[in-house]
Amino acid sequence: MHEQLWDKFSVLDPVDMAVRTRCRIESDVFVVPFAGRDYTVGIRDRRIAPADASDEPAGYLEQLCILAYLINARDIPLAQRLVSGEKLEAGQFFFRGHHALPTRTLEEAFGDEPARLLAAGDAIGAARSSYGDASISVRVLPNVPVVLVIWACDDEFEARASILFDETAARQLPLDALLAAVQFTVKRLVGAASPA
Repeated sequence: MHEQLWDKFSVLDPVDMAVRTRCRIESDVFVVPFAGRDYTVGIRDRRIAPADASDEPAGYLEQLCILAYLINARDIPLAQRLVSGEKLEAGQFFFRGHHALPTRTLEEAFGDEPARLLAAGDAIGAARSSYGDASISVRVLPNVPVVLVIWACDDEFEARASILFDETAARQLPLDALLAAVQFTVKRLVGAASPA
């Protein structure tokens, strides 16, 4: 799975990669925080797995996002300016149609009760923010913070959601991997909010 990405990964300097990505390297394994969960990335065995369940391999999207991040991330400071996906470089053309950000999923899951977004964020280690009726900031990957915002529905308006990025996000991940990372994170949040 993802052989071309593994080939690109394998020729990169692991020490430089650890610095650029702000990930730990332990022996022949990277530890990559992704959407509130640590993953191990075997440098030699080309294996990615959740650190807390190393017998269980990571899924296709998890592997895509983690490899794309390890290959592409840059050692640059965050801009500390939030923008919509459309304001990222090439985002106005990319985040459309079937590449739309999952705001509808957030609206359906949390629009009736925005406090559930806060509880779900707590479950995955997100920080609470002060936008809308409820918002959280998730370190999707170490250099990729994402802010998810919900405005509750009421008698006059339907629920509304926004997904905001640090202005540097597209320099850390290609847009397709960024979209996949956000989709995965939203799925984790919806799962964390669902009754067991």
